[in-house]
Amino acid sequence: QVQLTETGGGLAQTGGSLRLSCSASGRTFSRYAWFRQTPGKDREFVAAICQSTSGMYYTYYADSVKGRLSIPSDNAKNTGDLQMNSLEPEDTAVYYCAADTKVCSVYYPPRLPASYDYWGLGTQVTVSS
Repeated sequence: QVQLTETGGGLAQTGGSLRLSCSASGRTFSRYAWFRQTPGKDREFVAAICQSTSGMYYTYYADSVKGRLSIPSDNAKNTGDLQMNSLEPEDTAVYYCAADTKVCSVYYPPRLPASYDYWGLGTQVTVSS
């Protein structure tokens, strides 16, 4: 019913930066997540953000991307962008965004792909060594 669109992928050098966006025309969401997949491997969790009932944002990251990839936000707006800095060849993958209007909850684990209602078709990120 709702399909997300990822933009911002492309080719970067080791140590470079990219910023991925996740959007659906005329819509905003309270939860965003990013997953990535390399041919022959399962889809891997990268990062997520959710908004609690009190209005606070909480972020979650895979250990492999902490300190390099992040989802910026403020108290007024959450766009679900994935800011990618200090890129490494190991970051090369197809990146998928997921989102929905759920709030932070133990019933909807941010790292669980099946907890998200909407998905994009993916964008390629390639990091050259």
